[in-house]
Order: sequence, then structure tokens, then C-alpha cells
Amino acid sequence: MDNYTDFDGFHGFQKNFVKMAWDEYNSPQQNWIDLGLRYWTVIDERLGDGRIKEYPFIYTPIPTIALVIVYLAWVMVIGPFYMRDKKPFNLKNTLIYYNAFQVLLSAYMFYEHLMAGWFKGYSYTCQTVDYTDTPLSRRMLNLCYVYYLSKLTEFADTIFFVLRKKKSQITWLHLYHHSLTPIEAWVLVKFIAGGNATFPNILNNFVHVLMYFYYMLSAMGPQYQKYLWWKKYMTEIQIAQFVLCIFHNIRALCTDCTFPPFMSSLLLLNSIIFFVLFMNFYVQNFYKRKSAATATTEKLKAQ
Repeated sequence: MDNYTDFDGFHGFQKNFVKMAWDEYNSPQQNWIDLGLRYWTVIDERLGDGRIKEYPFIYTPIPTIALVIVYLAWVMVIGPFYMRDKKPFNLKNTLIYYNAFQVLLSAYMFYEHLMAGWFKGYSYTCQTVDYTDTPLSRRMLNLCYVYYLSKLTEFADTIFFVLRKKKSQITWLHLYHHSLTPIEAWVLVKFIAGGNATFPNILNNFVHVLMYFYYMLSAMGPQYQKYLWWKKYMTEIQIAQFVLCIFHNIRALCTDCTFPPFMSSLLLLNSIIFFVLFMNFYVQNFYKRKSAATATTEKLKAQ
């Protein structure tokens, strides 16, 4: 079956799902759990990538959602309670090794994105998903799974903030980003492991090489602070990736691209949300603070 074509509109799904729900509602023995399982079976059979069924955490979204809930519970409630009467942990070596690992992992995934598709004939304007089991499509599938796992490892970013009592760095943007991306990556692996959907990933891998390298230098101590002058530009690069994703998805939606419009719309919405959030972060941290500092300096001069 051509997996992705059923995404376009969901008309058949809507009719079947409504009928299933109505029949269950009128049933003398209502069983909504059973109905949910039947819904999921239909989705899995019609849209799920059969090549990925045996991979850990992928058959249903429940393990991923559970991990996100545990993550949020720990960083928002359990972790702060545990650290309440403790001194911040000194995690210098841990942070150096962790960030170095993320740099290498991101560089590996960036390279694999090129070798599994984007340097091997992928179209930068419209690329559908290859659901065959050729070596190249399997390579991209495995890469998408590694990408998904990498998003779970990034929970450590926030855990380290909690253990070091860096509460100011646990922003709403940070929590939203780290909670949503594992679910996004799960959807990628389960339904659209390849094609246009991997365009944001390759940009993200490139950005993460720079970002985690910055964090690694920062963790190495005050003597390396002079090499961290490019923080503002790092944020600008992050914003640029979302601009590219927005235009990439708009192009797919406004042309005859056969990549599923429903998924392109979700990717576009996600890119817009992140663009707005990062722009707000950029303005708050690099313009309003600068304006406030300038105003304070002028006031002191006037005294």
C-alpha cells in the first residue's frame, strides 16, 4: 500500500471513525478503551510504516508520551523538591562529555541525512517518502529512528539544569521544545521516515553541532568565556532554520508536491510556532536587555 496517500484529507477515516464511535455509543456495553484500540489498529494498518513495527517504543505513542510526562514531572516537581535543601551539583566533567557526545551524534546524523537521501537524489523542492525496503530507504529509516532516540537523550539538558539549580534556564520555551520534539520524532519514524519530513532534521542536526559545541566550551570554565562571543549569532541561526522550514513547507503546499499536505501543514504549523517562540526569546534577551542596560548607563552618566 502507498502509505502516505491516505493522509490527504482523512475523508475515509472520518466516515469510518464516526461510524465506529456512534456504534459504540449506542452499544448496550460501551467499551471506549476497546474503541480506542480499534481506532489505533486502523491507523497503524492504514498509515503506519510496516518496516518499523518491531523497533522499541514505536508501535504506539504511549511509551514516548509516558517518558515526556515523567520528564516534566521530574524537572518541574520531583527534581526541584529533591534539590530544595541541597547544594548545586558540580557537573563540569559530565557536561563536557555529554555535550561532546551530542556534538558527535549530531554531526553523525547530519552526515547520514546527506548520505541516505539529500546527497543521493533527494529533491529540495518536493521529496516523497520511499516505503520500499531498499538499502538506501532502510538507511534513512534507521537514521530517523536514531534521530528519535537522540531527542530522548536531550532530556538530560533540563535534568542537568535542575541538578545545578539553574532555574532561570528552564524557560517555557525550553520545556515546550524538549517535550514536543520526541513526539514529533516518533510521528516521523512511525509514518513518514524520509522525504520532505527530514528537511527540518538535517537543519536541526547542523544547528545542534554548533549549539552543543557552544555548551561544551561554556562548561569548560571561565577561561573559555572569551570564545563564546557568538551566542547572539547562535540564536539567529536557530531562527533561520525555522524560516527555511516555513518556506520549504509553503512551497510543498502551494505546488503539486505529492508529499502529504496534511503532514506538510503540521510541519508548517510547528515551524511557525517555534519561529515565534525563538523570536520572542531573541528580542527579550538581546534587545530589551540591551535597551535596559543602555538606559541604566545613561541614567548613571546623568547623575
